[in-house]
Amino acid sequence: MRRFSIIVFLLCVTLSSITAQKNGPSLDKYFSPVTAEAASPDAEGFIRRWLLLEPIDKPNRTNIVFTDSYLREAFNTEYFKGQFTTFPKDGQKVKAGKQKLAWHALDSKLFNVKLFRFASGLDKQIYGVLFWAVTVIECEEDIPNVRLAVGSNSASMWWLNGEEAVILSGDRRMVKDDCTSPRLTLKKGRNILRGAIINGPGMSDFCVRFIDEKGQPVNNISITTTQPKK
Repeated sequence: MRRFSIIVFLLCVTLSSITAQKNGPSLDKYFSPVTAEAASPDAEGFIRRWLLLEPIDKPNRTNIVFTDSYLREAFNTEYFKGQFTTFPKDGQKVKAGKQKLAWHALDSKLFNVKLFRFASGLDKQIYGVLFWAVTVIECEEDIPNVRLAVGSNSASMWWLNGEEAVILSGDRRMVKDDCTSPRLTLKKGRNILRGAIINGPGMSDFCVRFIDEKGQPVNNISITTTQPKK
């Protein structure tokens, strides 16, 4: 009888945990829908406007497997059609294996984009996941010698205009400017920035900004999630 009571107690705790997770903070605590006007970086230069794809199932029991070679293989695998060649629209759906996933155009209310809250707010998978993020950086003129500065939980990889910019490998927590790219040029007009973030257990989030030669934020840019003109 005692053993039965213990089992019932553990089941109740588990169910309470699941219920608490589903009834946790809603999506609008961390995100808001994008507006028609282009956005600007925040005061510290962080980019908050993104198209985020609902999480792709990518089981990993631990994050220590996220070596450079593992990540390049994982991120270069095609999960959905047009992964690197097309620019998504808000609400557009893609098929990744057996999953049907939607893109969401959102403004983060924090400097760091809370992917865990994005997933949980949509009642989607939160562990063993791979996220894709895309945005457009608009410049009135060429801006040379900038660096892409990224922090992520856990590993991630980032591309600017189709070229690899920076990779963050290993089991890591999100820290501002954790890794920076070599010198880059933001070209006049539209620049497409893509990122892939992978995590096994634990929280998922990222923060991204461009910094100049002195480590100061690049603020003379605008950000949009609308379809770039061909």
